[in-house]
Amino acid sequence: MPDPLERKDELSATLDLVTTAARAFLEELDEAPVRDPRADDVVDAFTGRLPESGDGAVAALQELLEQLPAATRSAGPRFFHFVIGGGTPAALGADWLTSALDQNNGIWIASPLGARLEQVALAWLLDLFDLPAGWGGVLTTGATMANFSAVAAARHWAGEQHGLDIERDGLAGMPAVPIFTSGYFHASAEKAVAMAGLGTGNVHRLVSDAAGRLDLAELDRSLKALGGKPAIVWATAGGVDNGDFDPIDAMADLAAEHGAWLQVDGAFGLFARSSPALAPLGRGIERAQSVIADGHKWLNVPYDCGFAFVHDARYLHAAFGGSAPYLPAGTETHPSYAFLGPEMSRRARSLAVWATLRAYGRDGYRALVERHCALARRVAEQVERAPELELLAPAVLNVVCFRAHPEGVRDPAELDRVNRELGEAVVADGRILFGTTLYEGKVAFRPAISNWRTTEADADLIVSVTRELLAR
Repeated sequence: MPDPLERKDELSATLDLVTTAARAFLEELDEAPVRDPRADDVVDAFTGRLPESGDGAVAALQELLEQLPAATRSAGPRFFHFVIGGGTPAALGADWLTSALDQNNGIWIASPLGARLEQVALAWLLDLFDLPAGWGGVLTTGATMANFSAVAAARHWAGEQHGLDIERDGLAGMPAVPIFTSGYFHASAEKAVAMAGLGTGNVHRLVSDAAGRLDLAELDRSLKALGGKPAIVWATAGGVDNGDFDPIDAMADLAAEHGAWLQVDGAFGLFARSSPALAPLGRGIERAQSVIADGHKWLNVPYDCGFAFVHDARYLHAAFGGSAPYLPAGTETHPSYAFLGPEMSRRARSLAVWATLRAYGRDGYRALVERHCALARRVAEQVERAPELELLAPAVLNVVCFRAHPEGVRDPAELDRVNRELGEAVVADGRILFGTTLYEGKVAFRPAISNWRTTEADADLIVSVTRELLAR
């Protein structure tokens, strides 16, 4: 197969082929099993050495499409694992267009369309979440890089308190910056702290119970003991196992009193602020110094997308700024987002974010969030009515934490074994998909409802399929 330039005429046929296959995949998404039991065997077809001479675009894509059973239907209505949304029609259409346009959204001059839409989309998100309009922000690949962006901003702030320029001089002379948090501290947050060089050993989980809830009195004592030295107070809006919120308003009081930086990880819980009924859960987030969330969760835009907000955009500029003669740094009106976040080369995620917000607006997202939370409560009620199931935590948001507890099984180790095997059976069955976790030391399930397609019939399968498989 010669140079791709010599087969340029394949492009139209390639797009037609993929469009037909994608349309068929999406049309069956509502009804098809989430996971094909053949998936692990199908992926084994991809093997062998790099071809010396390829067969062309159409042949390659035909081979790929033949193996579509290996693709988990995580964009569908019955994938309840990992708090994953889907792609709304507006977001999916804009994301396809994004790939066709192939913009580098890092430098304004390279993509004024993408950069301007990022400005607008970030402003709209601040409005949706009832956060101060003057905050700075940036789109990222997801919550991990959003948390990293927030940590980098906080790191610069801490350096300033010590009279240091961290970006210039490094961390060698920097005293440790303690991070105080609850047991809800997420793995992506821990990874972000490690990448920023602040050290996971400086993360202090101050917990008051087995679920991991924050010990506020201990937080107060810990901050007082620092005597005003820089610290980060890390709040979680939406724990992954139970959807619970840290007492953010009280944490904001303590952070303000002791001069600490308040960071809020609202990967999906931030969306509670889009609903007047749920907004009290996130009271105090507006007082933080930095806040993050995922886009590919409750915003329902395709992977990958997240966003970070900082109360003062100066800290993003300080952490990620740079320039080169051929790379204009941008201006306040024409920003170059390469110098406001960790990535220099950036996909134009702004098209999908802008399109879905433009298509459905505040009312659409409020309805989506409230519907999903109502579905979670519905599932929790079904769990409570099932004699062989046990609800482990209230469904305060969109996560339902429960386990199987068959009559007569009392030994904790045996209960854990039953639930691990039941979790494996759910994955192997494939009609729905959720995974296991450890909650208060117990093996449990934590299905999360966050896909725009999910209906009552889909949510009802959580309990009915679980009971059916347990009975086997």
